[in-house]
Amino acid sequence: MATEKITMPQLGESVTEGTISKWLVQPGDTVKKYDPLAEVMTDKVNAEVPSSFSGTIKELVAGEGDTLSVGELICYIDTEGEGGGEPAPAPQKEEKQSESVSASSAPSSSTAPAAKAARGAGGRFSPAVVRMASEHGIDLNLVEGTGQSGRITRKDLQKIIDSGQIPTAENKPAAASDKEAPVRERKQETVQQKETATGLKPVAIESMPGDIEIPVSGVRKAIAQNMVRSKHEAPHAWTMVEVDVTNLVEYRNSVKGDFKSKEGYNLTFLPFFIKAVVESLKEFPQLNSMWAGDKIIQKKDINISIAVATDDALYVPVIKHADEKSIKGIARDVKELADKVRTNKLAGDDMKGGTFTVNNTGSFGSVMSTPIINYPQAAILSVESIVKRPVVMNNGMIAVRDMVNLCLSLDHRVLDGLVCGRFLASVKERLENMTKENTSIY
Repeated sequence: MATEKITMPQLGESVTEGTISKWLVQPGDTVKKYDPLAEVMTDKVNAEVPSSFSGTIKELVAGEGDTLSVGELICYIDTEGEGGGEPAPAPQKEEKQSESVSASSAPSSSTAPAAKAARGAGGRFSPAVVRMASEHGIDLNLVEGTGQSGRITRKDLQKIIDSGQIPTAENKPAAASDKEAPVRERKQETVQQKETATGLKPVAIESMPGDIEIPVSGVRKAIAQNMVRSKHEAPHAWTMVEVDVTNLVEYRNSVKGDFKSKEGYNLTFLPFFIKAVVESLKEFPQLNSMWAGDKIIQKKDINISIAVATDDALYVPVIKHADEKSIKGIARDVKELADKVRTNKLAGDDMKGGTFTVNNTGSFGSVMSTPIINYPQAAILSVESIVKRPVVMNNGMIAVRDMVNLCLSLDHRVLDGLVCGRFLASVKERLENMTKENTSIY
């Protein structure tokens, strides 16, 4: 028997850390290889961490709510492999040295006070704890950890932040009796004076009687961070075209019944729009690009990100190699990815590699929007609601037509108005000419 380590896996492209949302095992539990050990939440996806070995859980190093970097230790397991020998002694809790506060020695696994003393002498903290403490001006040497062996966790810091009593060298924590005082009816939320990435200081918002305070979930925090990053780093520009999709509506309505009977799922309008976008991206590959600091990377593969919303979050799974697929193939991928999101089965690979995003805002009745670019992509297209409107035709007559707005947000570092205008004109032309005679679903 030997003691093996289980570390935080990489659950998606560009994912650097994950948060243990729930342990599914406890020390002493017997598990088989590939059995789920914990539920982990990242800014991309919720997933389960499988066991790499068969054996018995020896120690849970990370606690629920802890955020750990990819490759960072989360637990130990005594394996059932052959080879005998004495069980390996439980190693000291590790952090990735390149991402941790350096130390002469790791915290001892004896008592919490000893561990705290080691930390006070310059011990290590997890990268997530160090970052959170830095953001809120917390002196970690003055914090009593409640994790394994006195380890300071994100929950410990969040409790301090919520209390409004930030321990600093000049402002030590209040006495226990003060901490246990009743919460006042009017509570001033903690506002740090640290400037944000935008150069603006957070606004102090006071909770009043009757207000409801809703904790921000990990997914919502990740969405917020990504949106702020996109708006802060990418100079957004916006443009829109109006498209007459009367022919497309008639075509889709004429085949949707047979399609449902044959394929077993609905044929929506979205696959038609994605198909038109993909063909136009092949014509204007500049829009299938990304900003990379000193260069622009024009991607060879056309992988379309789509937005799928749940009640409290937004996920962006990817249709891989969309340029190689028919309308039916795209429709199948849209359905399968949406089902995965809504049944919480979306995997890390489902979120990787997107090069351009199509956002179906029309599904909830929007007729115009200014989408935020899905960083680090260069553009995002919103397909708005199809509505019937009176339109003046080329012959001067007025007719009721099915019209839709296509709204494009672009990274002006990568793209200019000319190429984007031509791209939208191409998408418009393709959509307006989608008929039964010249467009195959299969």
